[in-house]
Amino acid sequence: MRDFSSDHRWLSLNTATVRKQGDLTAIIEACARHGIRAIDPWRDQVATIGLERAVRAVRDAGLELSGYCRGGMFTSDAARRTEVRDDNRRAIDEARALGAPCVVLVAGGLPQYSRPGSAASKDIAQARAQVDDAIADMLEYARAVGMPLAIEPLHPAYAADRACVNTTKQALDTCDRLDPQRTGALGVALDVYHIWWDPELMPQIARAGKDRLLAFHVCDWLVPTKDILNDRGMMGDGVIDIKSVRSALEAQGFSGYSEIEIFSNDWWEKPMDEVMRICIERHRTMV
Repeated sequence: MRDFSSDHRWLSLNTATVRKQGDLTAIIEACARHGIRAIDPWRDQVATIGLERAVRAVRDAGLELSGYCRGGMFTSDAARRTEVRDDNRRAIDEARALGAPCVVLVAGGLPQYSRPGSAASKDIAQARAQVDDAIADMLEYARAVGMPLAIEPLHPAYAADRACVNTTKQALDTCDRLDPQRTGALGVALDVYHIWWDPELMPQIARAGKDRLLAFHVCDWLVPTKDILNDRGMMGDGVIDIKSVRSALEAQGFSGYSEIEIFSNDWWEKPMDEVMRICIERHRTMV
């Protein structure tokens, strides 16, 4: 396993971690101050400053990307299928312009939550089938432009509103159905917050192998968790054995960034430079 204790070369900052403290330009400037060499920006943050400006800011700062957040939210009623397709194709185009190595996909839950205005449904099996179909369609476009797609399984607590793909096994089953030749076009983004609890996690990481492991996200699970969406912990403040998960990924050949993604009302209230300083410290000791 790589030694992170002496530098933070392999730290990437998911820009949601400090989204309340400044816009994407301010975040990029702060990364430069702290020697952070990679980011994973969110589409809304890119849209706020404009894609061309975002591309220039990334380039001028010499930053790499560890991913692009996010595509997906595939589930909808029939009236919104074209909207879903076009939105996800735009995500791919934006990721290419920014130089991202993959687009992270959050599948979507029941249609009325994934695409507001869609007819309500309680059929989660149908939602999962729709996700497969939509990823298959997106994959054709992504392959044509050389942009890998990374399915991110989310904790089961998000099954209704954010992601009906909830385990690494589910995500890999979709990969195997749609990309059985393991071409590198489709894989997974594994976030310890969502997968740490899964008793099948380690064998599923081994099943994934290097070619399916496209992104790795870190934070921590607090006890108690006050808000399932916005109360993630800084690494080391919770119960996740992060190093064991990273070790398992690296045993399969993963050598990419450990991307810090912390949705937290508490951390959003702290100054950006303080958050980045602590991210670096914890990346060296807890990741």
